[in-house]
Amino acid sequence: MQAGWATGRVALVTGATSGFGAALARRLLGAGARVIATGRRKDRLAALEAEAKTERLLVRPMDVRDDAEVAAALAGLPAEFAEIDVLFNGAGLALGLGKAHEAKWSDWETMIATNVTGLARVTRAVLPGMVERNRGDVLNMSSVAATYPYPGGNAYGATKAFVRQFSLNLRADLVGTAIRVTAIEPGMCETEFSLVRFGGDASAAAKVYAGMRPLSADDVTDVVVSVLRLPAHINVNAIEVMPIQQAFGPFAVARGV
Repeated sequence: MQAGWATGRVALVTGATSGFGAALARRLLGAGARVIATGRRKDRLAALEAEAKTERLLVRPMDVRDDAEVAAALAGLPAEFAEIDVLFNGAGLALGLGKAHEAKWSDWETMIATNVTGLARVTRAVLPGMVERNRGDVLNMSSVAATYPYPGGNAYGATKAFVRQFSLNLRADLVGTAIRVTAIEPGMCETEFSLVRFGGDASAAAKVYAGMRPLSADDVTDVVVSVLRLPAHINVNAIEVMPIQQAFGPFAVARGV
C-alpha cells in the first residue's frame, strides 16, 4: 500500500472541523482519497469545502451523539462515496479537570456520549459495509490517558480506555477478514483540546503547554498516515505517541494521613 496509498479510497472522518480530524481530512484529500468530512460546526465544514475546492470532498453536518443525525448523514451517499473503506473516529473531547467528587455530572455525560457511545454508533453503522466488501481500516482516537491515570482524568481517561479495548475487541471479531483496526493514543498535543477542556479559557489552555513542545495535529496525522500506508497484511493494534518532553510520573503517595 505504499504507492498511491490513498487513491481510490473513501474515508469517513468524524470530528473533521478541528484538530486531528481536520488535519487528516486535508491529508487524505491531498493524497487522492475521497473524503466524507463530518462535524457539528457547519461553518467550519463550509470553510473546509471552500478551501479544498474538489469534488472528492463531501461535507455532512453530524453530531455523533445523535442517532438521527448519524443516520441522515450516512443515508443516500452518492455512489462515489458510498463504499467507505477508511473510518477515522476523531470526534471526541475532554471537559473539566476536577476530581471525581467535584466534577460536573453533565461533563461526564457529554464525554461518555461523545467518546464512547458516539464512536460506537458510527462504527456500528459503517462496519457491516466494510465486512461485506472485505476491506477497510478503522482508526479510533484514544489517548495515553487510556493507560496512565492522572488527577482529574477520571471519566475522560475511562472513555479512552473504552476506545482502546473496543478497538482490540473489534480485531477479535474481524479476524479472518481483511479489515484492520488501530487505536491511536497520543499524549500532549496542542489542538483545541485544552481550550475545550477549560471552557474556552485560552490562558488556562496555554499553561498546559508552557515551556515544552507538544505534538501537533499534523504530527499525529503523520502517525495515522504511516499506519494506513503499511502493507495490507500488517495490523497495528495500538500505537502510543508522546512528545519527547513528556513521560510517566511516579506513583502518588499520601504520607502522614
